[in-house]
Amino acid sequence: MKRRDFLKYAGFAAISADFWGGWPCDLSAATRKSKRPNIVWICAEDMSPHMGCYGETTIKTPNIDRLAKEGTLFRNAFITCPVCSPSRSAMETGMHQTSIGAHNHRSSRHNVKIKLPLHIKLVSEYFQQAGFYTSNGGMLNIGNLSKTKSGKTDYNFVWDKSVYDGSQWSGRKDGQPFFAQFQIHGGKSRSAKVANPVNPANVKLPPYYPDDYILRADWATYLNSVIQTDIEVGQIMKQLEDEGIADETIVFFWTDHGISHIRGKQFLYEEGIHIPLIVRGPGIKAGCIREDLAEHIDITCTSLDLAGISVPSHMQGGKLFSKGAGAREYVFAARDRCDETVDRIRCVRTQRFKYIRNYYSNRSGAQPNRYKDGKLIMQRMRQLYAAGKLDANQKKPFLPTRPVEELYDLKQDPCELNNLAADRKYAETLDHLRTKLDEWMAETRDLGQIPEPILAELSSKYDSFFAIMEDPASRTLARRMNEVWRSGQRGQEAIPDLVKALKDDLAGVRYVAALWLGNIAKPAKGMAGALEHGLTDAADYARVASARAILLSEQGPADKALAVLVRQMQQSKNEVVRHYAACALEDIGEKARGVLDAVKKAQSDKYEYVKRVTNRIVAKLDA
Repeated sequence: MKRRDFLKYAGFAAISADFWGGWPCDLSAATRKSKRPNIVWICAEDMSPHMGCYGETTIKTPNIDRLAKEGTLFRNAFITCPVCSPSRSAMETGMHQTSIGAHNHRSSRHNVKIKLPLHIKLVSEYFQQAGFYTSNGGMLNIGNLSKTKSGKTDYNFVWDKSVYDGSQWSGRKDGQPFFAQFQIHGGKSRSAKVANPVNPANVKLPPYYPDDYILRADWATYLNSVIQTDIEVGQIMKQLEDEGIADETIVFFWTDHGISHIRGKQFLYEEGIHIPLIVRGPGIKAGCIREDLAEHIDITCTSLDLAGISVPSHMQGGKLFSKGAGAREYVFAARDRCDETVDRIRCVRTQRFKYIRNYYSNRSGAQPNRYKDGKLIMQRMRQLYAAGKLDANQKKPFLPTRPVEELYDLKQDPCELNNLAADRKYAETLDHLRTKLDEWMAETRDLGQIPEPILAELSSKYDSFFAIMEDPASRTLARRMNEVWRSGQRGQEAIPDLVKALKDDLAGVRYVAALWLGNIAKPAKGMAGALEHGLTDAADYARVASARAILLSEQGPADKALAVLVRQMQQSKNEVVRHYAACALEDIGEKARGVLDAVKKAQSDKYEYVKRVTNRIVAKLDA
């Protein structure tokens, strides 16, 4: 198709099954040609499916719409983690970030270095080995490839930069196929200057946000960024067409996670994990809508498959255009630590239902996070919450605690407003999805079951984080800690079991027991003595948890507990333990005033997340 035809779909808007040819689509393997196709990935940041081809009507996205018109659109595609570095780590390996230890955001930048085992390679390595030229470019100079700079990586593991031959494909040999990635700013381009910027008055927000001008203005700038993304997609496609290779190139377009908003980025609601996914190229059926479930790690496996490269058996994604495609019954997603904010959330989704498990249910969904708290929309939402101007649904993220479990009927409740977890009519569905999530965590050897300080300690004993869960002892540790964690979420009735667990042989179990005794913060028989004994535990992370529990429950020697937290924050060789000690001091609030000078000294810690937490403590107590 000629370039002049590329823009004529400007009026293309809402999806219509009749317009597209309906469902089901032909799921047979894509047509194989003797010449191997080029593979191009276009991955945009921080963006949900707000394009014309997905039903968005406030703006027009003719280039993305044309890509969908000429290819296959996946209506139910999801990311495995709603924050960039774990998502991109999964994307590059075709594996769940929780299986390779890449689940905590930006977790390989300091003393703890996450390594992949030798048999797990980045997807670019497989393309290189098959003779492809590989590149990774940023959206800076499309149309002048010689000046295109390297694109975003942000992987949570140690990797060799030689997996990319360049920042663009122009360096390839004559006739050499290429695998090119483009990392475009997407939803982060909030200052994008577009021809017809969105008027905030025309923005309609989801019902879980108030109809507030500041929020509408922010959403308008977000939609402007979608327009800018559409322009950049058009530029990439024009480059392929100008070089006469568009018809021999398979293009994938998707985003690394959803919009950066209160319930979007970092969370497992649809706004955070539902993404656009469009595939266009030789052998891909045009004008097709796929309703089946897809995960973004499927893109990795599918790209290899369409290029005629064998998909390694360890990869956990599927082949979207091969025999059996479309058979996925469930998609799974996980959120763990994001920057300095410790959390753990898991979910499983079917075509109709979503089950979410909040492991840190004792904490607010809007617990402090420098990244999100720096956004005007978060500041405005906190103001409205404090003023009592949010309705029951809008204020949920700001409540002091979260439900342990959430269940949503997405057919009846697409905005996930009505939690059905306590509704007896859905007890069978709840139990089924709860079981499926547990099975997935066990089968994929979810490393998020082991808290980060313990992972950091274990890492020195294995050649990779992946290998940790290869050891049956580690799987036993994870299972036992999970049992105690779930027990603690029962509240006060679990206290006797938690006190007993403080004497467990496994330090990780003792850590979780102490953590939850601090969360519940209610006195119990034998609790004070057991927690005081925990102050001398052989494991520094267990000492931190015991000290925190003493100060929150007021069961034990407060002076000794404070001394333990200060010592671990200042002296632990494990930077993650220093971070957790600082978090414990933040948790105890006013009780940390007596050690404020020590907290101020920790503001110069080499570990960024210790600095962020201690900065907040000082700002609050030294105001």
